[in-house]
Amino acid sequence: MNTQKLLGIGAFVIAVYVAVPLAIALSGRWDFYYTLTSVALLSVASAGVWLTFYIGRINIGQGAYALAGGYVSAILVTTAGVSFWLTLPLAGVFCAALSVLIGLPILRLRGVYFAMVTLVLTEVARLTALALPVTNGAKGITSIPLPGEVSILGLTLIPDFATLGNPKLAFYFMAVTLMVICYACLWRIVNSRLGHLCRSLQQNEELAASIGVNTAYLRVLAYSISSFFGGIAGAMFVAISQSIYPSSFQVADSVNFMLNCFLGGLGYVFGPMLGTLLLYFGWDLLFTTGRYQLLIYSSLMIALMLVLPNGLLSLFDRKGGRK
Repeated sequence: MNTQKLLGIGAFVIAVYVAVPLAIALSGRWDFYYTLTSVALLSVASAGVWLTFYIGRINIGQGAYALAGGYVSAILVTTAGVSFWLTLPLAGVFCAALSVLIGLPILRLRGVYFAMVTLVLTEVARLTALALPVTNGAKGITSIPLPGEVSILGLTLIPDFATLGNPKLAFYFMAVTLMVICYACLWRIVNSRLGHLCRSLQQNEELAASIGVNTAYLRVLAYSISSFFGGIAGAMFVAISQSIYPSSFQVADSVNFMLNCFLGGLGYVFGPMLGTLLLYFGWDLLFTTGRYQLLIYSSLMIALMLVLPNGLLSLFDRKGGRK
């Protein structure tokens, strides 16, 4: 990793952990913590969608795994008394296992058919949540406890969120840390041998298979990692809202996860992060346009995809290479 990239990463870490909290404290706009926390978690789910794009598949079903991960965490916390911090990885593992069962048959389909199948997954997850007794149907699961304390040998690593006067800052740091870890893992995957093999699927699956690449295994593996990201993001959302309903994640959310990747740049690991930030705030800014909000939003998205097919990050890529 060159010096320029290290400086960029250092500046980003300082910005999210120091500059942003300081700016919010000076402005007194504590509500921004919830907004930025949401952006961080949405970008984590979008990072998973980006990984499926990386193997040449269009994933429009990430909302299903976010919903499933949220319910797994909520059920374990409320009915079994399991610590939220333990349910976080369990939610991701559950979604990864579920995606393997779903992905084994449908990942054999061509890209366009795979996209059509994933489009219905979120609605299937919603209807399942409505029907199952353990999810409490349309009433959802409410009054979910805040994350508890984590300590080792009497040393408190994470305080009990219920004892904090204002847990918004704690949730912000929790979400940002999760985002940093997920994108660091994603960057490492892309720049490893596994990532190079995944890129070969994107370019030509038949050619990759002809030289001995196990294409089916790579597709399922990438899809399971993608779903893991969606599951932990959904579990984190549940901890913040302290409730979950079948409508907590809908088809529109799955579409937005995909658009975040397009907007930031499909050829860039950190594209989903930038895309999520701009799409989230851009939609809110367009709220002042009233009934023309959706029209302007759609027109801008189409124009950006036509003018910048490689996303906004391509503006900073003078050499035109991948980041």
